[in-house]
Formats: sequence, structure tokens, C-alpha cells
Amino acid sequence: MKDDFAIRMPPLIQSVEIGEHQAIIIDDFLLDPQALIALAAQSQFEPYPGVEDKKGYPGIRAQAPRLYSQTITELLEPLIKLNFAVPETLELRKSICAFSLTTMPAHALGTLQCTPHFDASTPHHMAVLLYLCDHHHGGTGFYRHKATGIQQITENNRERYLDIYYAEINARRPTQRYFDNSDEQFSLLAMIPAKLNRLVIYPGSLLHSACINPSRSINADPHTGRLTVNTFYDF
Repeated sequence: MKDDFAIRMPPLIQSVEIGEHQAIIIDDFLLDPQALIALAAQSQFEPYPGVEDKKGYPGIRAQAPRLYSQTITELLEPLIKLNFAVPETLELRKSICAFSLTTMPAHALGTLQCTPHFDASTPHHMAVLLYLCDHHHGGTGFYRHKATGIQQITENNRERYLDIYYAEINARRPTQRYFDNSDEQFSLLAMIPAKLNRLVIYPGSLLHSACINPSRSINADPHTGRLTVNTFYDF
């Protein structure tokens, strides 16, 4: 079973600039990504928390194998600390590690699901995304809020950002769509395309959005849908 989650060594690590920040990309991450896809196909998916309220991830999830989470954490903890200036003395706190599939059609999205978001405003909250789907399923976009110039939400700017953000969406409801390119409210800084077996690491405090291809990606089948594994760490 452990071999199902073996990481290709040495990892092919790339750093990409996103405005004033960076993300890490590791392509060809697992030796056998198909083994993880097969496990996803056997898993019991349930709606993400908040879906009924039209908030949060617009789809379904299933618990990823604990051994996968343990295996990647052994590699990623020192890599994250080195590349994202996380103090060595801080202990890692791991939360969700889940298979995810986008299943909500664009016309059903709530207002907050139609704009970029941030996961947390804490300084060392990290998102780790493994694509188990190909480039036809979009990617992950990163944005700057035009009115404030903010790209990263911190404890110091969170309230100011949210006050202006909510005033904007209350005055003008966002277009009913999966967000991708720039609009009147946000500027696209970069988009990291989906690619089978591509791992992406970025601070969860950056404004970002899943860029969805509605014609292909609204799909609950792990073999053909926008299957990812989402892992979150904090320090």
C-alpha cells in the first residue's frame, strides 16, 4: 500500500512568482497517480460543509488515505519551511486531507462562490493541491483586489478588506459564473494550469479561485471529473 503513494525522487520543484508572493509546483509528483485515482473511485463522497448555504467549495469530498497524507507531509514540512519563511521552531498542524470533485453548476453558485476567496488570514496557513485531472479542467487563479491593492489577507488588513469587499458585492452582485479572468473587482495575477500529477503549494491567505471549465468539470466521476486532493497545513 505504501508504494501506492511513493513520491518520485528527486522531486521536480519549481517556484513561480505570483505578484509579491510565490507558489511551488512539483510536476510528476507521485510515481503512480492512477493508484490514488482508483482509490478515489472507491470512496464515499459527501457534500463539502457549507454547500447547502452556497458557501465554500462547490462540490463533494471524501477522506484521502491517511498514509498518503503522512507520506507527503514528510517531504513537504521541511520544503514549506524553507520556501515560505516559516520559523523552524513552529510545529506543523495538519487539518483536512480530502479528495475533492467540483459538482455544483454555475447557475447554482452563491454570491461568495462567484469571487476569489482566501482560506485563512494566519501567517503560515498553507494549501497543498494535487491535481488528479488534466489541463482540460482549468487550474487555480490568483488575484489582487483592485479597490485596496490587496493580494494577501492578513490579520492587519482582513477587516478593511472584508468591509470593502462586502460593500462591493452588496452594491453589485457578481456575475453568476466560476471566476477566472479579471473583472471590475479583481485583477488576475497568475493562473497555474491543472495537470495530471501536479502538486501546487501556496499560502492560503492569497486571494485565489479554482478556475473551472463548466463544460467538463461539473462531474462527480473521479475518472473524468475535476479530481484533486486538498491538504491544509498551519504552523
